[in-house]
Formats: sequence, C-alpha cells, structure tokens
Amino acid sequence: MASTHSQLRTLIDRIAQLQSTGDDYFPAGLFPSYRGNRLLGYYRPDSNLFFTAITVFTLQSIRNFLPEALQKQVDTIREKATAAYPLFQNKDGLKTYNFYRTKPSHHFPHGRLLHRLDHFRLPDDVDDTAMVYLTTQPVEDELQWLKQKLSQHANGATRRIRNTHADYRHLKAYSTWFGKNMYVEFDACVLSNLLYCIFRYDLPLNQHDHDSLAFIRSVVETDRYRTGPFRCAHSYPRTALILYHVARLIAAFRPESLEGIREKLIGDGFALLNTPLPVMDRLLVSTSLLRLGETPPALDVAAIPNKTVQDFSFFVAGMLTAYENPLLYRLAPSPLVRMNWTCEAHSLALLAEYAALLTAKRTDNPPQIAGR
Repeated sequence: MASTHSQLRTLIDRIAQLQSTGDDYFPAGLFPSYRGNRLLGYYRPDSNLFFTAITVFTLQSIRNFLPEALQKQVDTIREKATAAYPLFQNKDGLKTYNFYRTKPSHHFPHGRLLHRLDHFRLPDDVDDTAMVYLTTQPVEDELQWLKQKLSQHANGATRRIRNTHADYRHLKAYSTWFGKNMYVEFDACVLSNLLYCIFRYDLPLNQHDHDSLAFIRSVVETDRYRTGPFRCAHSYPRTALILYHVARLIAAFRPESLEGIREKLIGDGFALLNTPLPVMDRLLVSTSLLRLGETPPALDVAAIPNKTVQDFSFFVAGMLTAYENPLLYRLAPSPLVRMNWTCEAHSLALLAEYAALLTAKRTDNPPQIAGR
C-alpha cells in the first residue's frame, strides 16, 4: 500500500506541475495538450477545454481512494481548472461549452491556416459540456435546461443522421453537436459521457436517453465496436477507447438496458489483452476490467516509458467526418486526414486511475461514482 501511495503521489505531483499558470499558449488552469499529424509533419500547441476537464474528471473519480493530502491536491487542481471554464462557455452566455475558447473564437489556435477559416469554427458540443457539468456543481435549473437543450439537437429534431449504419438512422439518440446547422453524429464514447452525467444527477430518462443506450448496446452486441470502431465513435476510433467509456458507465450506474452486454465486454476485454495491444490501450482495457469487477494481469505502471505516456493519443478529429458525401466519408478514417491530440497530464491521470483501482481491488474496496 505504501508503495502505491508513493506512486500515486508522484503521478499527481507531476500532473499538478503540468497545470498552466498562464502563458502565451495555455491560460491559467489548463493542462497543455497538442494536436498533430505525423504523416504531414504537423504539430501545434492546442489550448482546449476537453483535456483539462477529462483530467479533472479522472482524478475526481479516484479521489476517495487517495490519502488526505492527495485528496486536497486533487481539489486544488480542480479549483484551478474550473476557474478557466468560463473561457469556453457558449458565446451567448448559455450553459453549453466548446472545445475551444469562444469570445472571440480561438479554434485551432497557434497554427497558420485553420484558425483563419470560419469553416473550421466548432459549435459547442455534448462531450465538453457533460464533462463541465460532471466536474462542477450545477444547480437543478441548469440540469433541467440542459436536458431540454439536448433534445433540441437529438436525431430527428431538426436534421437526421446519415453517417451511421442504416439500422441506427431511426434512433432518436443525442448528437455530439449543439450547432443548429451541424450534421447529426452518434459517438458511443460521447454518449457514454453524456449518459454518465444524466445518471449522475438522476435526471429522468426520455426517448432520447433510451435510444442513446440502445445505440451503445447495439455497437457492442453486433461487435461493430471491434470490427469498425470509427463508425461507432468518430472521435475515439479504437476498440479499447470505446470499451473504456462504456465499461465506466456500466460500472458506475448499471443501466438495466446495458446489463446484457457486461459479460461480452468482459470477454472482449480479456480477448484484447491476448493481442499485441499498445501498452496504453492495454492499460485502458485493464482499467475497464477492474471497474467491471475482474482481475486482469497486473501492469507495471512505473515501467511505461515517459515518451509513451506523452505521445499517447486518447482523442482524434477526422477532418472529413463533417462531410455527408459518401465518398468523402469513406476517406475520413485515413490517418492522412485526421489529427491526433496528446496530453501528458491526462495520460498520467489514466496511470493514476489504474493504480488506484488496482489497489482498491486488492483491498476489496469497490470503486465509487465520480463526484459522489
């Protein structure tokens, strides 16, 4: 136990050191992240909300397993991070949030071209908004407003989804985007994060929630999340990432409609560990299995090279996924037309999450719901 606490202290100390105090690239409170495409020789600092919010959420999810001093450190990290959230709030003051700063827009910052083009300006999105709500303390009126807002941008509300399997097009599931002129998109990981928020605050379920759960259930049942992960999650197009998000939702809230895929996720997780997975994806799968009550082979977190941690890509953006033209969509999964984001602080938080859950498993201390 002492060695685990020492390891967690080292990881959280490093995360705290990485949190910006304010500079030319990253406003105070943010964790530095970078976007790039190695095939094109492209690499830029990227000051976004997403990686800061998910780092805070991940640390928050293991807070109860930490000694008091580290709990206070996590609280300080959270306070500094949430102070930066208003920079990313909807430009008209609504309680939705953007990947990039909004007033004025700082989309694709610190580059040469994309930030100059309004075509690449992003609307507010469900993923960032859910993570902000999960790492702050929204009041009941804000939660009820969000629920109504989500319904206005679900499939069929104003537009219908095209870039998904034909048997999903009837689902009234939530879209990734809030923009009124934006295409409709289903992403199993984004939906898992949003539903985590909805279950976390015990919001009443409607048809959009049930259909979002049905989409998640189906991509696992049909094995599409293994055979074609890109079409299941444009921004998280790897099986390990989808398994991680869905398992986290199931472990925390045990949604009745997803209980039927629990055993399949466990079997798939162990099967994945028998393949030559990159070590960080192996970590995600192992974390997922721990959350689901299993005992995967232990990983030596300290043995993972620093460069591997720094270069790990948890999130991608396909530059052609916004196009509904079938030919362009076929090209969208290509590494040539997508960007990969990296964030050392978040990768370290994933290491800390695994170490904390492994210790909890060994001491028979079940995981707690994040934020409770």
